[in-house]
Amino acid sequence: MVSELSPTPGARSVRADAEGPRPPLPVKMVIAGGFGVGKTTTVGAISEIEPLTTEASITSVAAGVDDLTHTPEKMTTTVAMDFGCVTLDPTLKLYLFGTPGQERFGFMWDDLVEGALGGLVIVDTRRLDDCYAAVDYFEHREIPFAVAVNAFDGKVEHDLNDVRWALDVGDHVPLTVFDARERGSVRDALLVVLEHALATAER
Repeated sequence: MVSELSPTPGARSVRADAEGPRPPLPVKMVIAGGFGVGKTTTVGAISEIEPLTTEASITSVAAGVDDLTHTPEKMTTTVAMDFGCVTLDPTLKLYLFGTPGQERFGFMWDDLVEGALGGLVIVDTRRLDDCYAAVDYFEHREIPFAVAVNAFDGKVEHDLNDVRWALDVGDHVPLTVFDARERGSVRDALLVVLEHALATAER
């Protein structure tokens, strides 16, 4: 006789089916870099929801502080953060937090980076010095990151080996080229960060 506490044949699989598939694992990732390198564009290109942005108009005062030489058409700037998300597959969902690029907003970085699996540092090779602060930040806090060179106008000014030397990042830090406007290209860059972060965690 079957005990009342014993599950009937197939009961377990029926319950599993009733529960349905598990929700994807949430993973936080930070998009960082200097002023005007394409952080907001990157988040907007891949986010499956309407991205949350905190853009403010660039005033004449700000224009005197922020270098607009290579981005003369830029009319706004991020003053807090960008936020978006993307489901990479049924098991994994990335929550993307874009940092403000100017040093005067650097006090917000600690809160934005807390709990992040890794970071993508976007670089404009026409002004590499704008990205030193982001690279230093991730290195000093030992947060896995990758460097992604944004191919403005479809071209990169310098060879990746030269970029690595100029940024003084070790060989363990992945470098890649991507287009911040293209969803597939952004996805590939994020996967580079994800794979690097997971590999680092396994060491």
